[in-house]
Amino acid sequence: MKQKTILTALLAAGLLAGTGFGFYEFGMHQGMNMTAAGGSPATSGQTNPKDPSTWGIPEGEAATRRHIQEGLKAGDTDPVTGQKILYYHDPMVPGKNFDSPGKSPFMDMMLVPAYGGGSSDTGTVTISPRIEQNLGMRTALVQAGRLESKVSTVGAIAWNERELTTLQARASGYVEKLYVKATLDPVRKGQALLDLYVPDWVAVQEDYLTLQHMQGDNLATLREAALARMRQAGMDDQQIAQVKKAGKVQARVTVYSPQNGVITELNAREGMTVMPGSNLMQLNGLDKVWSYAEVPENQAPLLRVGQTVAATTPALPGQTFTGKVQAILPQVDAKTRTLKARLELDNTAHTLVPGMFVNMTFADQQGHEALLVPTQALIQTGQRTLVMVAEQQGQYRPVEVTTGESTADKTEILAGLKAGQQVVVSGQFLLDSEASLKGLEARLPVPNPAPGGTP
Repeated sequence: MKQKTILTALLAAGLLAGTGFGFYEFGMHQGMNMTAAGGSPATSGQTNPKDPSTWGIPEGEAATRRHIQEGLKAGDTDPVTGQKILYYHDPMVPGKNFDSPGKSPFMDMMLVPAYGGGSSDTGTVTISPRIEQNLGMRTALVQAGRLESKVSTVGAIAWNERELTTLQARASGYVEKLYVKATLDPVRKGQALLDLYVPDWVAVQEDYLTLQHMQGDNLATLREAALARMRQAGMDDQQIAQVKKAGKVQARVTVYSPQNGVITELNAREGMTVMPGSNLMQLNGLDKVWSYAEVPENQAPLLRVGQTVAATTPALPGQTFTGKVQAILPQVDAKTRTLKARLELDNTAHTLVPGMFVNMTFADQQGHEALLVPTQALIQTGQRTLVMVAEQQGQYRPVEVTTGESTADKTEILAGLKAGQQVVVSGQFLLDSEASLKGLEARLPVPNPAPGGTP
């Protein structure tokens, strides 16, 4: 009984296998007849679901295998889709295009064809209203307007090097009295700074005073020689005049401040010996101070020497300091891509001090008319500048643009757009990524397509 049951099961299995093989042969025969007759598959895609040879193969790879069999290449028209074949590419390696079908040299897969006349040719992306709402996409109108060329930047107050004075010893001597005690002490013009005793001046002054009291002819030449020796010893005209007026030796000299400001360097100390050329101290004025502004290089054309600037600082709220651009330094910082401009600010109250942080605004009252888009709508790829243009029925298309001047929120468009178009200002990076995957590169010229491999 058991043997009879086993035999019946084996016969049923054989019958099923034979029937399946028969249907398989019939399907293969029908598929071959359709291909030979020039018919197209039942679906609108590139594969035939009735053809078992394409079962389990992605649609793009199946199309590539069919192109190899039919001898198609880039530039031909696919008889199945009716579209022109632009090129073949590996979806996993964007930017590498091939002119004939074959196996990818990068991955263990077949190349995929890209067709013209569809979204892969234009890079258009279609988004449903529900997805638009979820992404929070916003658009803005491309419109003509007046671009006010205002540049705002930050910087720090620095010493005005043009108000720097260095006081040096003109002869060997001793510091007898020091009236200033530390660096950054404020000084006024004409204020006594220190007293020097100069022994070398005693002898030359005595020679001159002796000749002044002598009577006789031909003494003028000797007096001129005595004056020359005093100048050679380091005495200036004011000190020589003091000797003439007093009629006695002036071995001690008081050094006075030539300007208002502060002591930025103090090398002299009471009792020390100084030599000719020794730096006694440095003074720096504060009536006008400098500030270095870091300006983005794309806004550098908006700057000019002599341009007015307004500065504010958090340390002095409510106060505005005016000044002008003194110089535009010919150097761009390689890290920050900024150009440095040197400004001179009025500081008669001496409230701005070096190191203080300031905000600066440059203004160009002229301005000009331009086609404007929000600056946040721009997509910088490194090689080009793109915007996503919103079209009808939820379609978005990437457009390459040429930009001009920029402000904090507006950018001038020189080419690529026209007034009245809508550009995406929120979510455009997601759209650009999707458009690139769908074939944005197809719209761009391919310099030298590489030869395709063989499957």
